[in-house]
Amino acid sequence: MICRAGITGTGRHGRRTETSRLAGRPRDAARMKIDPIHQFNIEPLFTIGHIGNHTIAFTNSSAYMFVAVALIAILMLASGRELIPGRFQSIAELSYEFVAATIRSTAGAEGMRFFPLIFSLFMFICVSNLVGIIPYTFTVSSHLIVTAALALIVFFTVLIYGLYKNGLKFLKIFVPSGIPVYILPLVMAIEILSFFLRPVSHSVRLFANMLAGHIALKVFAGFVAMLGVSLGAIGWIGGVLPLALAMALTALELLVAFLQAYVFAILTCIYLNDALHPGH
Repeated sequence: MICRAGITGTGRHGRRTETSRLAGRPRDAARMKIDPIHQFNIEPLFTIGHIGNHTIAFTNSSAYMFVAVALIAILMLASGRELIPGRFQSIAELSYEFVAATIRSTAGAEGMRFFPLIFSLFMFICVSNLVGIIPYTFTVSSHLIVTAALALIVFFTVLIYGLYKNGLKFLKIFVPSGIPVYILPLVMAIEILSFFLRPVSHSVRLFANMLAGHIALKVFAGFVAMLGVSLGAIGWIGGVLPLALAMALTALELLVAFLQAYVFAILTCIYLNDALHPGH
């Protein structure tokens, strides 16, 4: 007998729900596995302590942050200082020169005082993005809270250093030169608004690109499994196109992982240039 909840009686062997029976079918199981959002879930690994009613836990996000930092530390410490560089040393030197050239071209030689900050941001974002492409790992930069924290570090560094170095002259960044007086108030309002919206655009750009890319990868990869399980041999043949698209998207994501780290770093240099040389 079937009741409202969809429970089927099976005599002495107990009862099971219709949903459980349907989930047991290969076709429905394959459909249930296509969940592109599940990969972004933050799961607690162990509890550190409690503050009031709030639990402080060490999560998978924290673990992959440690993994990224550990990989960067291994790369830097294992590189050595040989006259003929090996693989690790070549990668470390190329990373150093790439970031240093980016700073000099956007913020000038004076911007090199911020090299540790910019290099750390670039390497952390790049390595964490690349780690996140590996199947069954976690992409740290796919969470807005992480990218927002990095963007706020840059924003307050620019604001505090700009006021410290230039005093009230730092406010010249809100007054572009050569603007007619009758539209100056409007332009100043736009400049002030754009300045305080920098952390929003700085963080959302990285977050949105990584989120969208990983969702697309999951969807196309899920098509392959669903077609194969649902239609058998014909489905596996039909899954060749989604598989090819998933491989192409993976290659694209490798490029995006590096480009987003570079964009974040070069925008940081541009913003720091305002603190070093206020005014347009």
